[in-house]
Amino acid sequence: MTTEEIRERLQDLVEEDYKEFNRKLIPGVEHVMGIRLPAMRKLAREAAKEDFRSYLEEAREKIGPESFHEEIMMQGLILGYAKMDREERSRYLDEFVPKIGNWAVCDSCVTGYKFMEKDPEYWFDYLRKFQDSREEFELRFMIVAMMSHFVDEDHIDEILRCCNEIRHDGYYTKMGVAWTVQVCYVKFPEKTRKFLEQDIMDDFTHNKAIQKIRESYRVSREEKEELNRLKRK
Repeated sequence: MTTEEIRERLQDLVEEDYKEFNRKLIPGVEHVMGIRLPAMRKLAREAAKEDFRSYLEEAREKIGPESFHEEIMMQGLILGYAKMDREERSRYLDEFVPKIGNWAVCDSCVTGYKFMEKDPEYWFDYLRKFQDSREEFELRFMIVAMMSHFVDEDHIDEILRCCNEIRHDGYYTKMGVAWTVQVCYVKFPEKTRKFLEQDIMDDFTHNKAIQKIRESYRVSREEKEELNRLKRK
């Protein structure tokens, strides 16, 4: 499919009453068509089975900041579903990640990148190259990808280190880090609690991480009370 064909297919999926609802979820994003994520995923899977390389090459030039929110997301979804080797996928990701301008594109795409789990060391190293980025959503891309695919014995220490060292004032970076710490706590409570006792994250992120952990139904009331004492004033 071409980018124009993808846009035409997307137009057929527009729900006008969903447009305003969706726009409210992604503040600052003006170009919204109003399409539900499951419908976009289905279309992306179809496109990934066709000549996806022609589409992705065309998307490199034609999809940018002024494109519809859904068009940018489709680029990220398709490169996740398409079958290709890791070097080729890395090149396409290098082009796509700088286009991420909101949490919805970031999270909707990256949480589905199951290919990372099939070659964990390569992809974990790939993600770490963003750790010194100054871009809010490049950092969120990195940490949400780590949270989604790498919270295990082999990577937990490095993930917590990244959470500790990220320095960015962007709200969505901070929330991505807090979310990641929550997931780390659920899977590795003792290690993550020790981390929270001595981390050097900013106060907002530290307290938000504790809040999110305390909101989890997988954490006992006793643990929640203990964690509450670690909040900073």
